[in-house]
Formats: sequence, C-alpha cells, structure tokens
Amino acid sequence: MEKRYDHKKAEPATQQLWEEQQSYKAEHNPGPLFSIDTPPPTVSGSLHVGHIFSYTQTDICARYKRMSGKSVFYPMGFDDNGLPTERYVEKKRGISSFKLGRAEFIKQCLEETALAAQEFKKLWQAMGLSVDWSKQYSTISPEVQKISQESFIRLYNKGFIYRKHEPALFCTACRTSVAQAELDDVEKETIFNDIAFTSEDGAELIIGTTRPELLPSCVALFYHPDDTRYTHLAGKKANVPLFNFQVPILADATVNPEKGTGLVMCCTFGDKTDIAWFKQHNLPYKQSIGFDGKFGEQTGFLAGLKVPEARKLVLEELQKNNLIRNQRKINHAVNTHERCKKEIEYLALQQWFLNILDHKDHFLAIGEKINWFPKFMHARYKNWVENISWDWCLSRQRFYGIPFPVWYCNACKHTIVPEIKDLPLDPQTTNYNKGVCPKCSSADLIPDTDVMDTWNTSSLTPYICYQLFNPDAESAFNDEVKEFIPMSIRPQAHDIIRTWAFDTIVKTSLHNDIKSWHDIVISGHVLADDKNKLSKSKGGNKLAPETLLNTYPADVIRFWTASGSLGHDVSFSENQLKIGQRLVTKLWNAFLFVREHIQDVPNSLCKPEYLDPINEWLLHQASTCFANYTHYFKEYEFSLALQNVESFFWHNFCDNYLEIIKHQLFNPDQYSEQEVAATRWTLYTVGLRILQLYAPYIPHVTEAIYQELYKDKEKVASLHQTRFTAIQHAFNFETSKKTVEKLIEIISTIRKLKTEKQLSLKTELASLTLYSNDQQLLDLIRGFEKIIRGITHAKTVLYTNEAHDSARIEQENDLWHIHSGI
Repeated sequence: MEKRYDHKKAEPATQQLWEEQQSYKAEHNPGPLFSIDTPPPTVSGSLHVGHIFSYTQTDICARYKRMSGKSVFYPMGFDDNGLPTERYVEKKRGISSFKLGRAEFIKQCLEETALAAQEFKKLWQAMGLSVDWSKQYSTISPEVQKISQESFIRLYNKGFIYRKHEPALFCTACRTSVAQAELDDVEKETIFNDIAFTSEDGAELIIGTTRPELLPSCVALFYHPDDTRYTHLAGKKANVPLFNFQVPILADATVNPEKGTGLVMCCTFGDKTDIAWFKQHNLPYKQSIGFDGKFGEQTGFLAGLKVPEARKLVLEELQKNNLIRNQRKINHAVNTHERCKKEIEYLALQQWFLNILDHKDHFLAIGEKINWFPKFMHARYKNWVENISWDWCLSRQRFYGIPFPVWYCNACKHTIVPEIKDLPLDPQTTNYNKGVCPKCSSADLIPDTDVMDTWNTSSLTPYICYQLFNPDAESAFNDEVKEFIPMSIRPQAHDIIRTWAFDTIVKTSLHNDIKSWHDIVISGHVLADDKNKLSKSKGGNKLAPETLLNTYPADVIRFWTASGSLGHDVSFSENQLKIGQRLVTKLWNAFLFVREHIQDVPNSLCKPEYLDPINEWLLHQASTCFANYTHYFKEYEFSLALQNVESFFWHNFCDNYLEIIKHQLFNPDQYSEQEVAATRWTLYTVGLRILQLYAPYIPHVTEAIYQELYKDKEKVASLHQTRFTAIQHAFNFETSKKTVEKLIEIISTIRKLKTEKQLSLKTELASLTLYSNDQQLLDLIRGFEKIIRGITHAKTVLYTNEAHDSARIEQENDLWHIHSGI
C-alpha cells in the first residue's frame, strides 16, 4: 500500500477492474433476484448534484443487496424524448422545431440525446454506480417504442383509451396539451374586476372576473336558482360589453351566491367550472385564444395579441366606455406548466385520453399493497389520486416523441391500429400495411400527427426492464411478466409521485392487474444556498458534479449522499464532504497499520480455538454493529446504517481496540503465541468486516484496500462480490463485553487524568492503583495487567478493594502515581 491514498489513480483503476470482471451482471451474482426500477434521467441538460444524491443512494442499496446474496438486476435508462428534450435541443442549438420541420428536428434531437446520454454514463461511472451497463435503454429506441406502442394498442383494445374532441389543459408557450400531473399551483396577484353587462331589456348586470380578455368567448351568464336577485332573469339574454353579442342567462346550483355579485360569466374556457357548465348545458364553443397563444381574427380588436396584452387593452376599453364598476387586488392560485412556468389555458382539440377517473379506487387499493419508505409518502400518493379530476391526456402536439400507431379513415372516420407484430412504426412515414380501411375499404387514410406524453413511456419502465431481463420474450405484456413484476424496488424523488409513481401503478394495474413493485423508496431533493430545488437548467455552478469530482474523491461525495434522510430535502453540505474526506484518510491509515500485522493470517476462515476477552469483545461489538446495520437497511435508512458503522470504526476499532493491542503487536515476545495469533486473526477478520460494511458507501477506497490486503487470501476477485454471510459471522461474548468495557473505562480515566495534568500520554508512571469493592472484577482486570501496563506506561499496578475518595494523579519525587476507581 502507498503511504497516501491517491483517489485519482485508485478510482479509475477500480472502475476498470469492475468493468473487466463484469462484476455487476446479475448472472455473475447468483442468488434470489433483486430488481431495481431505476429512474431514467431526462436528457434535458446537465446532471446536477441532486441527481448524484438520489442515484447514489440507489447504488448504496444495490451494493448492499448484492453483498447480501441477491442477484441484483440494476439497469440504467435515459428518458430522451418528449417536451423536456425538445426544449433542451432548441435552446442548445438555437433552433425552433416548428421552423425547422419535423424530420430535420428529430434528426438533431437524436444527435443531441446520444451525446448527452454518453456524458450521463461517464458521470455515473465516475461516481462508481454498480450498474450493469449491458442493460441500458433509451426511451426513443425502437425496442422501447415497440413496448410503448404495444401498450397503447392493448389498452385501446381493452377500452381504457379513447379519443375525443375535448377541452384539455394546453400550454401555448410549449404549444402542446399537458397532463394534470404536469401542473404547478402558483399564487399570483391579479385584479378582480366588476364589469357591467346589460340584460336584453336594458337593466345593468354586474359580473366579477379576473379574465376580462375572455369576453369574446363568453357563452352564458349563471346565477344560483335560489338567488332571488336574479330569478327574474330566467330565460332572458344578456348583452356582452364591447363585443356586441347576446348570451343566455341560466341557473345552476354550483354558483356561489356569496362570491362576487352572485352572477358569473361562463367563457370557453377560463377554468374547469366553465368546462363543466359547457358540457352540462350543451353550450357552444367559442375559441378566442389560438394554439400559439395569440387571439384569433374572430376576436376583433384583440386579434394577434397575447393574453397579457389583450387583458390590458380590454380593461382600457372598458374604462373608456365606463363599464367597470369596481376593481380590487386579490391573490389566487393559477395553474402553470411545470416545464416553462407559463399559465395554462383550456383549449378544445382532438386528443387521446386514458380513463383513470373510473378506476381511482382500484389505484388506491394497489397503492395500499406497496411498501412505502418513508411511510408518510403514501399519504401524498393517496391525496393525489383522490383529487384527480381529469383523465390522463396522452396526446402531445410535438415532434420528438413516440408516435401514436394510428391512421384515420377520411371516408368513414374509422380508427385503424396495426397488428402488434408490425410495431414499431411511424404512421406519418409508414403506410397501413393492408392499404385500405378495414371497415369501408377506402384508401383515403390519414395518419395521426401527435406524439405520446413522455410519461406514457416512462410509466412502462417495469415492462422495459422485463424485456431487458428476458430479451427473448415475445411480448412484455404476457402473463409470464408476473414472474418479474412486481419489481423489488422503485427509487425516486417525492416530486414525481404524482407522475412517475402513479402512472406506473396505472399501467401495471390496467395491463396485468398487479402492483408495480414491492417497495418504493422516496428520496428528497438537494437544496441550493437559496433553499430552492436544484435544476439541470441552472447548470454551471460550484455544485456541478464535474466540479465536485475535480475537487473531491467520488467516495467523499458518496459519503455525503448517505447523510440525507428518506423523503426529506437536504441542503448541500460542504462540511459533510470534509467529514467524508477524513474518513477516507482514516480508513487508509488504519489499514496501513493493520497490513504489517496480518500478513501471516491465512484467511478469515482460519479462526483460532483461543480468543482472549479483548478479541471476543471486538467480535461481539462487530456482530452487534452488523445486526443494527441490516436492521436499518431493511427500512432503507442508509444514513442510520452508516452512523452505526461510523461509531464502530472510529470508537470501538480505532480509538479502543487498536490502542489496546498495540503493545501486544509491538512486543509479541511478552505474550504467548496463542494470544498473538488470536489478536492477528481478529484484526484481519474485523478489518475485512469493516471494509464490507463501508463498501456500499465508499466502494473505491474499500476495493483498493481489499485488493492489497485480502483478495489473494479470500480468493474472491472483488470486495463487492464477497458475501456478508461468509464474513459477518455472529459472535456473542456478553461477559467479555462487560469486562472489556471496564478495562476501556480504566484506560480512558488514566488518559483523562494525564491530560488534566498536561502530561504526555507516554509519561511513565511509578505506580497505578486500581480499586473496586467488587473483588471478582478486580481479579478479571488483573488478567489484563500486561496490556494495562503497556498502554498506561505504569511500572507497577496495584489492586485494592479499599475505599478511595476519587480517581486522582499525584506527584512524589518526580514520580507520578495514579489512583483510579473501577
């Protein structure tokens, strides 16, 4: 071993070793299957330290399970299609998808996502993720496109998917419809305006609105049927100010008479209530805002304006015409698109929907069958499902995504889907193989031009993983998949419970009526200095993973990731990195010391018949440490498991055991061969146990030490392919534990007394007097006299059961005497 650990040499060397040995292939690690539904990172910018945080926690779990005897199936995917990727490519290359055209834009997206995926892979490898890179997938690949399109056809044939000209959530900035799960509720200040309408007989009618720009889309006024202020208006019409057309005045029990004036306008569409009234009262659809976010020609003087400009102009015109009766500022929640932060509109268009509203109870029941870590995250899932108010809109009006495998007959309007064996395909570039409509035989077929919501594919990751695990499987959706799904674990962040977790539960439920995983483990986010969640778009800062890796060893960064508690956000901590750096240095130095004293130990299996109480104490403590370690890992409490190991290594092993046995190791002639052999075997074995316990957290430095000290003796090529069952044997030496704890108490007291007198710990003592009223304890302690004298540098040790006032140290003729109670 080198005197200093050089991570810049060791990390690439160990990573190369793992790759050459293919250490992380499931088939190279026989045992019960443990499958990980790894989050495929979205290819939409550079990874940030938050990704390092959550993905490393997953790797800690994978390494632990592998060393526990599991055959760990640990793939990695890249979510490289959909709106986030489109926006990334547009920004990076300075292009517009709509101006460039579909074919060329898709080509450029494929180029950029391939480059980004390679950069992501390099970073994961640099962090030491124990991924099986032969099991890598891309959500835009032909293999995944087939799975996604097959899922669509199967659910369509089962009646779960339908197409309808329906009001939908629409982002005019991104020019696509979005799902409810992609919305954020944002509190904004706005103006609540009381505007004067008139009835057909000239009476003034006051309505309140925050969206006066939607006046050209007004289709009705509503009042509560029991509101006597307006019941006389039944069957009459109202004149819409500025735009000179009439709308009916209708009664509806959902109107709140206490809100505003009790009279409200319905526009197509200002909110979900407008949509409900539109459907219930069979109102006409009057679209003001186009899919590009601009007002249409039919809106007169507002044509060509965006919403903020139109709102301002309408208010100015209402003021000019003395039609505003009151204005006041209010704060209210508005829906914004999580991707671009722009406010959402409600526009009607032909869309594909997955029926989830009719199956909410079933999704709640499935959620109950999954183990949630931490448990309180299940409440977040439950709350989301209970409050869903829209079916899942699958359609996106973009280019770079998985096409719907659908044609429409222009003659009879029949919807045509291909056979599954013909997938994957793009209907815009591939003709229907039978050539004519199967219903009316018309050859006038029109391809669907939308692409699928990216979550529609990401929600299929258990099926994608199954196909990777069983590449010869005819279909990912046959009954045989139940031997693989539920997968063992889904690790993910809490913000995508409403999307990735829920959507995946929906798919496995509707396809095979099974839960997606046994366990779902929810991580928190890493917060920047401003306490905001980090994002890929921010990029280029001191917390960039590449910057951190140039400053710290990967193991040090991994150590920091284990400090976070499940489900809770954590602020980035440079202090935790420094603690990790001290650990790596301490571990290396400790084993530098161990190395010269274990060279004659054959291996961990050659346990000597005799073990003295000090070695028994350490083995007992090591066994207790491992029992706690496994307990915490069962709950995925990585940080608590690590704290347990840290306490054992620093306190029991370094501070106490190594100090106690030093005299024996450096003066073996003063001890029997049996005693020395017992100590060296214990040092060897517990050292290996410590490496195993730290291995999931800091895999590089532990591997480097293992290669130097243990590989040739243990006959296992990598530390990460050793098994806990072979090394972490259970020992129970309760008597030795209690006795040695008293010995440690004596040693600690003497050190403390020397320190108080500002004496070196190596200062010789003329005598050391140990007293206790327990004669049996004194006799036991007497058995450690050589060790006590070696550590305390006492020339003589006296034992007495006579009472003394307190532990003390005294000087007499330049000689020091210590009196210590036990």
